[in-house]
Amino acid sequence: MKRLMFAAAASALLAGLPAAAQEAHPERDCLDFSCSTVALFAQGGSTGGAAVAASTAAPRFGTWGFDLAGMDPSVKPGQDFYAFANGTWDKNTPIPADRSSYGNFAALREISDARTRAILDETVAGQVQDVDAGRIAAFYRSYMDEARVEQLDAKPLQADLAAIRAADTKAEIARLWGASNTGFGGSWFGTGISDDAKAPDRYTVYVGQSGLGMPDRDYYLDPKFAKQKAAYQDYVATVLGYAGWADPQEAAKAVVAWETRIAQVHWTRAASRDRDKTYNPMTRAELARYAPGFPWQEYLRAAQLKGVNKIVLRQNTAIPALTTIFSEAPVEVLQTWSAFHLVNGASPYLSKRFADANFEFYGKTLSGQPEQRERWKRAVSFTDGQIGESVGRVYVARHFTPEAKSKMDDLVANLRTALQARLQQLNWMGPETKAKALDKLAKFDVKIGYPSKWRDYSGLQADPTDLYGNAERGAAFEWAYDVGRLNKPVDETEWGMTPQTVNAYYSSVKNEIVFPAAILQPPFFDPDADPAVNYGGIGGVIGHEIIHGFDDQGRKSNGDGLLTEWWTEEDERKFEVQAAKLGAQYEGYDVIDGRRINGRLSMGENIADLGGLTVALDAYHRSLDGKPAPVLDGMTGDQRFFLGWAQVWRTKFRDEALRQQLVTGPHSPGMFRAKTPVRNIDAWYEAFQVQPGDPLYLAPADRVRLW
Repeated sequence: MKRLMFAAAASALLAGLPAAAQEAHPERDCLDFSCSTVALFAQGGSTGGAAVAASTAAPRFGTWGFDLAGMDPSVKPGQDFYAFANGTWDKNTPIPADRSSYGNFAALREISDARTRAILDETVAGQVQDVDAGRIAAFYRSYMDEARVEQLDAKPLQADLAAIRAADTKAEIARLWGASNTGFGGSWFGTGISDDAKAPDRYTVYVGQSGLGMPDRDYYLDPKFAKQKAAYQDYVATVLGYAGWADPQEAAKAVVAWETRIAQVHWTRAASRDRDKTYNPMTRAELARYAPGFPWQEYLRAAQLKGVNKIVLRQNTAIPALTTIFSEAPVEVLQTWSAFHLVNGASPYLSKRFADANFEFYGKTLSGQPEQRERWKRAVSFTDGQIGESVGRVYVARHFTPEAKSKMDDLVANLRTALQARLQQLNWMGPETKAKALDKLAKFDVKIGYPSKWRDYSGLQADPTDLYGNAERGAAFEWAYDVGRLNKPVDETEWGMTPQTVNAYYSSVKNEIVFPAAILQPPFFDPDADPAVNYGGIGGVIGHEIIHGFDDQGRKSNGDGLLTEWWTEEDERKFEVQAAKLGAQYEGYDVIDGRRINGRLSMGENIADLGGLTVALDAYHRSLDGKPAPVLDGMTGDQRFFLGWAQVWRTKFRDEALRQQLVTGPHSPGMFRAKTPVRNIDAWYEAFQVQPGDPLYLAPADRVRLW
């Protein structure tokens, strides 16, 4: 995922993922909100602190795979199923000071980070034999050498800042922005290379809206975020002053004023999800006519895209509006904007004063995180982002067993069989659409654990004394890799996550689901756990990713990954009616300060949760082969299944992080993922005797029944 994010905002993985980077991968759906603003910062936002020991052991949850002690039996399941399953854990578990949120995903990330750190320390010590050991060690050492970074202070910026000062025409600004794909900086037009949604066997160039340093347009336009906007202006002035930019206070006012104009023409995140509206192919000549006022030829040439003649616009109506703003902006403003985004992107790789200022705004102000993460954790994230598959090669040899892969293969097969049966029995879908849905399911590809072919990093240069340069060279290497693929067939073996990533995803253009090794441990998956808990945990997760192929956007691609109309109008209408009902359920919660979940933005994830859990329950029942499920500690099989699901979504947020998640995140907060899908599944009512009058009760006619 790094390839498309880095060019848009070099600080994305470490400093809050500003809106400039929200086009990271338009055709990929992640399981957890770590693809979003809050958690991405939490994974990397640290500049100091003494190293402490961290456990590398896989967690264990009770005798049958569930944490009974974390429940709160004083709460009725129908009152608040999340609290029933996790209430005592929630009351007794503080959010670590170096995190803006916490839960089982974060706990597993700590384990994965500790395991990766051990690999990196041993690599530096010469104890790891790998073709890329020298490169791995150089990236890690460059980040850990804090004394060298402090000694250099702002010096690494100076050549790039000089280039910005010398760019005194708009054509030269466009060239700078195009070249930012190979290093630090930014552009008002986020550019990336990915599988072509309407020719999925080839790659294409996508261009979308960009240009904001805060997480979303709402932070500029909604009065509720006035304090954050003011703090952002202070932050801009601070780091520009550190970099030696003239009159930083006035410069900051200009940056925020022009970004506010940019925000006014940006599409909302919910609108940007619509895959039909965000596929707008044009030739270079058509783009120049459609969005005049910007030197597209200069931009594309500097981005190494001189020979490209097909460009797909995402937020197509925003692009000409942005070029109009560009044409009206003084060159001095464009230089200042470019200087700030250079410094902002580079701050995590500069001295403490830069990194501290970056953390104070993105970490503390926007996410409520009291303390920065220790430097070694941040170094792990950096190294993983630069050469992650080579680190992963060592990781899986140590921490992923053939037994785990075999059991996952069986679980996936059972989930596929269960969904096939459900598709065949759907009473709301007509035979024409149903046949194509079954064809899509039959063509699903599944990737588990690690890639079958590892990345070749032989052309990537790393210097243990040059952190800033390593980050720039890493970005340039990735961009050159992508550009070099434009005239080649899509690599079907490619992975979008490293094996040590605690997450999973579905790719609509490849029609595949991907499960890295690091997520395949308790509470998601434990080879020794009760099958009911495994099906509720990793089974629900597998089902979630499969159902992404049939959610409100994933369903628009067919079995070959082609974005095309394959539904009848009647079936599409029936689907949308049920989806709207589900969205209304999530929007019914008052989450914080009267703020609610955005049902349109979170629609795909909510559908995937409901459908995935439903299919996993069927698969669990099939796995019993007609035998009754045992009762364990007084819990029936179905009760343990639903508790396994709820345990996965243990989540705590700081208030600032929760507010940010509601604005920017396509995932509903975990506590609502635990308790909302179950409201639509009849078996949950039977398992826990949920009755009319209970707060979570839905009448049978009001329960959403999609997949």
